[in-house]
Amino acid sequence: MVAFFQSLHKTLAAGVVLLIVIVVLVGLIGGPFVKFDHAYWQFFMRWLHIMAGIMWMGLLWYLNFVQTPTVPKIEPAEHRAAITKYIAPNVLFWFRYSALATVVLGLILAWQKGYIVQALTFQKPVYTIGLGMWLALIMAFNVWFIIWPNQQKVLGLVEATPDQKAAAGRLAGMTSRINTMLSIPMLYCMVAQNNSPL
Repeated sequence: MVAFFQSLHKTLAAGVVLLIVIVVLVGLIGGPFVKFDHAYWQFFMRWLHIMAGIMWMGLLWYLNFVQTPTVPKIEPAEHRAAITKYIAPNVLFWFRYSALATVVLGLILAWQKGYIVQALTFQKPVYTIGLGMWLALIMAFNVWFIIWPNQQKVLGLVEATPDQKAAAGRLAGMTSRINTMLSIPMLYCMVAQNNSPL
């Protein structure tokens, strides 16, 4: 059992199998099975969007609540290389692509539901989610065009002088903190659209 859960791929596959079992059992116990109609695919797209968003926000908050404040405390300092050589590049890979997936899936969902233009132009009744969408777009822009290029310098993936690395680290860190700040109203607007007035 332990060996099984040491494999991320097997764990993810088991999660999908468990989901299928749950869907089938609920269908058998509670009534109708899943109908693969337009409403289902909207729901499925929302589920994928939320899954990607959880990964994106989870990594954003991990970076800001755990990694960034902890790394300077690691002693001796040469042990910090484990973070910069192995963990941070991997985190930043999943961070970038979960941001991209969240935005793309969210835009597809808004298109499927027929409100993409109205939301992005702040029209009633979808101005709240439109505000959340714009915050997410700004955050994704920051990830791809400010945080990632500067982190490449910090991590030594791109040539940079020590001064350039220090400046890049400050800019990437500040932008990541801005994204953390923006994530709070962004998540509120996304949930408030269907559950509460702004």
